[in-house]
Amino acid sequence: MSGLCAFCRTLRPSSDEEYIERLAKLMDNGNAAAFYQLAGHYASGSSGMPQNRAKANELWLKAGELGCAEAYSRLGYSFSNGMGVEADKKKAKHYYEIAAMKGDVMARYNLGALEGQTGNHHRATKHFIIAAKAGHTESLDVVKKGFTKGFVTKDEYASTLRAYHESQTEMKSEARDKAADFLARRADRRGSA
Repeated sequence: MSGLCAFCRTLRPSSDEEYIERLAKLMDNGNAAAFYQLAGHYASGSSGMPQNRAKANELWLKAGELGCAEAYSRLGYSFSNGMGVEADKKKAKHYYEIAAMKGDVMARYNLGALEGQTGNHHRATKHFIIAAKAGHTESLDVVKKGFTKGFVTKDEYASTLRAYHESQTEMKSEARDKAADFLARRADRRGSA
């Protein structure tokens, strides 16, 4: 049945209110993903929530404290860009570092960008190499540019490229390809409707 939640096997919420109630129950049980999801709704003003970046940041902090690396990355982005908080590059770096240490590749990329902006190109390059090896395409592009400009050695670039391709290969599967095809066909049907 397509109307069932893939995780809890109950009927999908019929309204924004019911959906938010379910998130609240999960949050009461300390579910990091629920805090993260609700934060996203406050950030965008969706699912019946008013747009409130400050509230989103509070919820992302709680999600991060509960173990959600991407929530710390979102906090870093908020501090980097002054979204719901006063812009503060030190705090942005702090939250990006926590997220990167927990495995968030986008946070690692953003750390590289921050280090580059402050002129610490050696550290920036290290962050980009780590992110590229984890499969982050934009980081690989930066490493390639660094190689063409002489900031990255031939050996560093070669090992990064090998690890990037291995990472991409590991993420491929027949099931993922089928799911991607299904979603593309579904999007096409909706677009032509």
